[in-house]
Formats: sequence, C-alpha cells, structure tokens
Amino acid sequence: MKLQLAIDELNLEQALEQLVTLEPFIDIAEVGTPFLIDAGREAVKLIKEKFPQLDVLCDAKIMDAGAYEAQLAYDVGAAYVTVLGITDDLTIKGCVDQAKKQGRKVMADMICVKDLAARIPVIESLGVDVIAVHTGADQQAAGRTPLEDLKEIKKYAKNVEIAAAGGISSQTINEYVALEPDIIIVGSGILNAADPLREAKLIKEALKR
Repeated sequence: MKLQLAIDELNLEQALEQLVTLEPFIDIAEVGTPFLIDAGREAVKLIKEKFPQLDVLCDAKIMDAGAYEAQLAYDVGAAYVTVLGITDDLTIKGCVDQAKKQGRKVMADMICVKDLAARIPVIESLGVDVIAVHTGADQQAAGRTPLEDLKEIKKYAKNVEIAAAGGISSQTINEYVALEPDIIIVGSGILNAADPLREAKLIKEALKR
C-alpha cells in the first residue's frame, strides 16, 4: 500500500522544505491542483529533480486535450497524471496513449461521478492504471467521506489499482486500510497536523500493518 502526499496549499519553497522531512515516509508526491495553479509545471520538475526516488503525480484533473496536457506533465518528470472520470472517453484515451508512449501512468479521478457502477468498467476498458475515490473539500465540509465510495469501487474495479482521498488522517486510516486500496492519499491530514512528521509516520505504520 503506497502513501501519496497531496500538496495543495503550500507554495513551492514550503513544499520542498516539507518534503525534505517527509520524503522517507511517502511514495508519491502529488502536485495538487491549487499548487499546480500557483507554481506551474516547475513544481513537478523541481520536486522530481530534488527527490528523484519519489514518483511525482501531477494533479492536472485533465478535462480536454488529453494527450497534449498529459505530455506537458510527463515531459517535466511526472510519473502520474490525473484525468477526470466524468470527461469524454476520447480525452481519457488520449491520456492513456500518451502515458504508454512515455512509460508513465494515468489516474482517473472519480470526483463528481454519479454512477460508479456504470462508469468504472468503461474507464477500465480505456486503459487507465489507477481509479481514485475522491471526496472533494466542499463535499467534506458537508460531512461526506470517501469510505462508502471506496467500498463501491472495490465491487466494480477489476483490473486497476484503487486510490482513496478525502480527509484521511491517522485517526481514520485503519478504516481505509481495512478495505485494502493500493494508494492512500493524504494532504491536510499530514501537512496541517501539529506535527506533520509524526502524522506521516503513524499513517505509514498503519499501511505497513
């Protein structure tokens, strides 16, 4: 089980400082969408250069021009790029085709997908590597968690890895570990903790158990 650190609200300097400490406990460094808007592709490039042992995920949430936008991320060192599960099949296929050319991966973000049972088989058939349960910040504020969606995705996803994101912390991690996703995505649960290093250690220990 891999731990993905979602960096959303930090600037580039702050992100690099945090990764110096947290890098031993994470597998994937995510340049989250707000961070990407703020720092651009330079964030992907610098993180990969300074932490070559980490995979970098560019959370571009691609909605159109799949092949081209995926290439922009892969060209600066991203191992993964995200495409929205609600977008057109041709866009997802474009991302997958570009990933195969460069030996990289595609994560389909299922945020706002209403009918998981119908959509997951289609997305799997398009060749993505990972399907991600994602309960957005606005949904979390309304009291929703990814647990039920994760249970549902586990029913329908047959040939891809599964990731879960949305308000996960050391207090809730065991509920997710019990469902055995391949990737656990944690952002504010680590970065906004009183002791981010301790939080990362606790979560990583739970994943190992």
